[in-house]
Amino acid sequence: MAKPDLMDFDKALEMYEPVLGFEVHVELSTQTKMFSDAPNPAAPNADRDAAPNTQITPVDLGLPGSLPVVNEKAVEYAISLGLALGCEIASRSTFSRKNYFYPDLAKNYQISQYDEPIAFEGSLVIELEDGTEVTVPIERAHMEEDAGKLTHIGGATGRIHGAEASLVDYNRAGVPLVEIVTKPIFGAEGRAPEVGKAYVATIRDIVRALGISEARMERGNLRCDANVSLRPRAQAGQPVAPLGTRTETKNVNSLRSVERAVRYEIQRQAAILSAGGTITQETRHWHEDKGTTSPGRPKSDADDYRYFPEPDLLPIEPSAGLIEQLRAALPEAPAVRRKRLREAWGFTEAEFRDVQNSGLLAEVEETVAAGAAPAQARKWWTGEIARIANARDAEPAELIAPEQVAAVVELVESGVVNDKLARQVIEGVIDGEGTPAEVVERRGLKVVSDDGALIAAIDAALAEQPDVLEKIREGKVQAAGAIIGAVMKAMGGQADAARVRELILERAQA
Repeated sequence: MAKPDLMDFDKALEMYEPVLGFEVHVELSTQTKMFSDAPNPAAPNADRDAAPNTQITPVDLGLPGSLPVVNEKAVEYAISLGLALGCEIASRSTFSRKNYFYPDLAKNYQISQYDEPIAFEGSLVIELEDGTEVTVPIERAHMEEDAGKLTHIGGATGRIHGAEASLVDYNRAGVPLVEIVTKPIFGAEGRAPEVGKAYVATIRDIVRALGISEARMERGNLRCDANVSLRPRAQAGQPVAPLGTRTETKNVNSLRSVERAVRYEIQRQAAILSAGGTITQETRHWHEDKGTTSPGRPKSDADDYRYFPEPDLLPIEPSAGLIEQLRAALPEAPAVRRKRLREAWGFTEAEFRDVQNSGLLAEVEETVAAGAAPAQARKWWTGEIARIANARDAEPAELIAPEQVAAVVELVESGVVNDKLARQVIEGVIDGEGTPAEVVERRGLKVVSDDGALIAAIDAALAEQPDVLEKIREGKVQAAGAIIGAVMKAMGGQADAARVRELILERAQA
């Protein structure tokens, strides 16, 4: 299939104003599901290797006679999130049935919230890469249950197109969700893709700080639906054009992808509109490998879902005391947290922004908490790990855990490996060869600090460059670098460079 025409991004902005909206789904990390006592696959201690359809109850399968019961902890988590988003908390909220057929929705309806959500009318201040602050208006945050998961068998892509069969796993059915819905976001202009990325990153930071979700996008704990529409620029003396038709790119599961998907839709829609075409209101699928979106299904309006009150659940009526208790327990705001971390780590504004713009603030913080020095945590995450992730078209957090990075830092600081060898250790961990210590042993990466072996290598290098010692004696200490380089090369990078330098200087003084 031919790739759709795209308009140059800057030209698209000259002709059209982008209007954004985001729906972010957060899987809550309660021990049990939203409406049943089945184990929650999104819990921190969940069995990630559980066999399909083993973490279910009759409620999750919608079997006759089974009745839902609201998870109290999930309600508290939802209230905490609403408060962190600056929302009003409803004194009374209700659940509704959202009716639609899908193979991984056993009941043929989803229990969600419609006209009476738990939280509404909030706002969130986000920070862009250069420090610019943008206020995103929040319409609502409501509770609901997740659907199951389809696995498509056969075909080349693993998607439904071309598949021979589809298998349904209901383990995820009933996982507690909070869906955060923004109001239309105006004024983003050319920074629209960056606004999308920063907004989702801020939501991720908030839910992690609250301790209500692991927010691992690669696992689906945090998913973003990105809405984009364009409206023509108003000419002088003309009224502002009405909002354009929006598309909703579903389940974008990385910060980088949110940014790319928003940019792509702006360029795609601008090309269609400028050619006299019309935009179809629809959901779209994001293809990470191609960097494109493709049509999903026509986007339904609320009336199409035939919402009606859930007859098996009573309204949620949190007490004022509970709300104030949860408000008092809120963690520091993202902006306050950033300032605290920057000061605690001793970073310059440029160094801290380097971490923040990489989207790795949480990973660096967790690595420091695991024992690594802040400068070292920043160095490895934004350097070697980010490089490997970029080469593999992956998110850094998908490849290695903060505790493993801290272990690599400890190996370097204890002299077991040097920086060059540490890069190989990280590669081994990412390739599944074990812990950092196990990779060192398996690959034989320990630094050689035995003086006998080092002296032999130094003597061999000096035999090739006999004038070096005399240069050092004349005060040209930097000449030792040639011998150090030769020794490191001869020993495959596993020599202790600092000790080699000491031994060369001792020779020069003899």
